[in-house]
Amino acid sequence: MHGVKRLFAWMIPRFDPERFRVSLVSLRRRDLSEETLDALGIDITYLEKTKFDPTTLPALLRVVDEKRIDILHLHGYGATTFGRMVAAMRRLPVVLHEHANLTDTPWFQKVADRILEPYTDVALAVSESTASFVIGARKVRPSRVKVVYLGAPLEEFSRPRSADERAATRATWGAAPDDIVIGSVTRLHDSKGNEYLVEAARLVLDERPRARFIVFGEGPLRESLEARTRELGIADRFEFKGFVRDVPEVLWAFDLSVFPSLWEGTPLTVFEAMAASRPIVATDADGLAEVLRHEENAVVVPRRDAAALARGLIRLIDDPVERERLAAGARATADAYDINSFVRKMERLYEVLARESRPRRRDVAALPELAFLTDKGRA
Repeated sequence: MHGVKRLFAWMIPRFDPERFRVSLVSLRRRDLSEETLDALGIDITYLEKTKFDPTTLPALLRVVDEKRIDILHLHGYGATTFGRMVAAMRRLPVVLHEHANLTDTPWFQKVADRILEPYTDVALAVSESTASFVIGARKVRPSRVKVVYLGAPLEEFSRPRSADERAATRATWGAAPDDIVIGSVTRLHDSKGNEYLVEAARLVLDERPRARFIVFGEGPLRESLEARTRELGIADRFEFKGFVRDVPEVLWAFDLSVFPSLWEGTPLTVFEAMAASRPIVATDADGLAEVLRHEENAVVVPRRDAAALARGLIRLIDDPVERERLAAGARATADAYDINSFVRKMERLYEVLARESRPRRRDVAALPELAFLTDKGRA
């Protein structure tokens, strides 16, 4: 389970139950990746609607009325479109939360965004590049856009695993004790740049044959990526493992975490890797470059450059002392990106919205008291 669903699994159970009742509404059908959300006891409603289904609006209105919703926190195009329509009809404050950093949107989304912008109280962007996308493509006025970095549950990802635990996990992958395991937990989509990682792996293995590449995650590119590893003759040293439930377990079994991304918001997986004290090799993709610093907490190389990626990996394969130094830098950086701090910020934001937005008809985003949103670190 990746992206926003992972954020929900971390975020929703951490709200103060004495002050907040948080429900989740999915416009689509339930899928297997949501087992974790169900197991956490999160209140979820599945509307089971398809894209552009006009019956989504009355269905969402019913949920809002039945649950007596006070604030809508919206993620995704469908949710931000239908959700802001509901907000306009029920006079509810809205948080638009954007995780992407694309360069454009379809014309019909532009029309919807322009019409619905007045019903956007605050727009949260996960990176500076995402903020530019929200302002330019999604038509939200700059004064309402706040860059708020996410984070990972530090207590979950920072707990060290013993040598025996690491060995047991690595054994399930067929990794020998002297293998250097280079790993990634990702989506197999264009933005993640995994085709460059495959090309880099061939170069690495030519010089360091004990390297082993393990990629967890699903996506439409899996079949073509696996075919490419066979063409390059590295399929025995480069494996795609699919869905993983226990992400901290696999992160701690990696010797190196790699992020070959071409473009990013700011992926949750980088916060996870930093919290787990993994030495990181990453590209200079915009969202990554906002939290990773070359030689401080990662080796950062140019995107779309398999040779540079291979050189960065070989450098750390050869230098265990440098791996330890960068791992310590990553863990120190992770302290500023704790999911508990993010939740405390959302609690404060919700309180301000409930008090100031619709009752007093104030432009909440302009209030000085929202300065806490853009502070790095703990709220």
